[in-house]
Amino acid sequence: MSKLFNRLKEIRNLDQGFLNPEYNKLTDPFVLPDMDKAVARIKKALKNHEKILIYGDYDVDGVTASTLMEQTLILAGISKDNIEIMLPDRFADGYGMSPKLIKRAQKQGISLVITVDCGSGNQAIIEELNELKIDTIVTDHHETPESLPAALAIINPKRPDFIDTNGLKNLAGVGVAFKLAQAFTKEGLIKDGQEKWLLDLVLLGTICDSMLLMHENRILGFYGLKVLAKTRRPGLSELMRKAGVKNLNSESIGFQIGPRLNAAGRLYSAELSLNLLRASSPIAAAPLVEKLETLNKKRKTEQISATREIESRGIKKDPVIIETGKWHEGILGIVAGRLVEEYHKPAFVLSEVEQDLFKGSGRSFGDFNLAKALEYVKDSIIGGGGHAGAAGVRVERKNLYEFREKINEYYRSLHLTDQERYLERCADLEVYDFTDLNLDFLDELKLLEPYGPGNEEPIFRLKDVELLNVTRMGAERNHLRLDLKDKHGKSLKCLAFYAPDEWLNLDPTLDKIEPLVQFIENDFNGVKSLEARIIDVAKIQ
Repeated sequence: MSKLFNRLKEIRNLDQGFLNPEYNKLTDPFVLPDMDKAVARIKKALKNHEKILIYGDYDVDGVTASTLMEQTLILAGISKDNIEIMLPDRFADGYGMSPKLIKRAQKQGISLVITVDCGSGNQAIIEELNELKIDTIVTDHHETPESLPAALAIINPKRPDFIDTNGLKNLAGVGVAFKLAQAFTKEGLIKDGQEKWLLDLVLLGTICDSMLLMHENRILGFYGLKVLAKTRRPGLSELMRKAGVKNLNSESIGFQIGPRLNAAGRLYSAELSLNLLRASSPIAAAPLVEKLETLNKKRKTEQISATREIESRGIKKDPVIIETGKWHEGILGIVAGRLVEEYHKPAFVLSEVEQDLFKGSGRSFGDFNLAKALEYVKDSIIGGGGHAGAAGVRVERKNLYEFREKINEYYRSLHLTDQERYLERCADLEVYDFTDLNLDFLDELKLLEPYGPGNEEPIFRLKDVELLNVTRMGAERNHLRLDLKDKHGKSLKCLAFYAPDEWLNLDPTLDKIEPLVQFIENDFNGVKSLEARIIDVAKIQ
């Protein structure tokens, strides 16, 4: 291995267990509470040819988990004809189990409901199912209420009675669903090794739900990337082809694959993405991919419009940004995320979805936990909940002022300091010599994939470099190319898209710089080369 990569390994304290994780080191699924009950109940359903309804969610995690659960049941021997999938409508139902589930379960003769990526807080719906003699198995990863619902089984690593020693609390909803597949494999209902073909779905849901890629998720992500490269799903293959995915990695998943799959649930119906993942042929997948492309373009347009409208008003000085307006529900979370990135503050963006009723999404970072914040303001809202970093909320117009005041009151009560450090981009290593910057080094970096929270893509500070050329690119001349030279005369091309004016106006004759960069592979006309993507530019005296 190169000297540069060995230094990176030392700084990050990476061992062979991280670089080459072993699949058989995955945690025994039966350590999760109620796993044995769930397996026993599904075995009974198999024996009695019962009808099962899988109830999911409308985001990528929920859609991948629903697809995975269906395939798991089929692999375990349950007839596809005895499996139904139901996804909530973001706009009509919101997050969690919808009351519509009750009527559908009765109409279709369902005797067992299995939730994925939801259900831990749906006491009333599960009680009603119990009264109808319909059993419920909850598989979920969201925070649990103090009193768990009376489901037959609740498989959730965030249960207060579960002591986690292997990072299972970091599992996405699809990761929890996979533990059930793993349990069936251990029980012999699924042929050993067949469950691995589900890991492409696990990878997509885990990355798109921004879960920590450590411990259990490191193993699932490592092998998930290998499975996705060989995916047996025509829909995914067609989607990646249409999206122009050249290098399959966490970036292409997060910025090309994920947004397209999410666009359906945001603007139309998550059933579109579900059908794509379940498509049996490229011919069946093609029109679904075209629809997702159209929706994703619309999502981008509406997102940009809403963000510009908010910024034109001016952002208040409160520690938590709370903005209201009339925007498409499906983009609120993305816009909140953009505000966090730009202003380094937690943010809620709410839209008036009915007369005097606002629905919104929040995004946070650092030590400000949105789930706890919403618990603090519960008397000012109709409802809400989620994770520490992402949450949903519904508020009446008459309570908007109180909601804003109490959220900010809660933030101030925490006396948080230096929160921006959580958003800072810091270099892992300083690079003085470009000798190791080649395709072999890029291959070494690929050993760290997939990247994400807890395993961020490495950043490098380029030291003692000479700025040779500053070139503006693109029709609007807002993209940037910097040509650098190290002290040994080796050159490096650095790129930034939509670069700030400060970078675009650099002067090679006057400015000395130390760029922060990440290294990427450029493939132009079949010729591959290493390039640097600029993260930040520091001027030095």
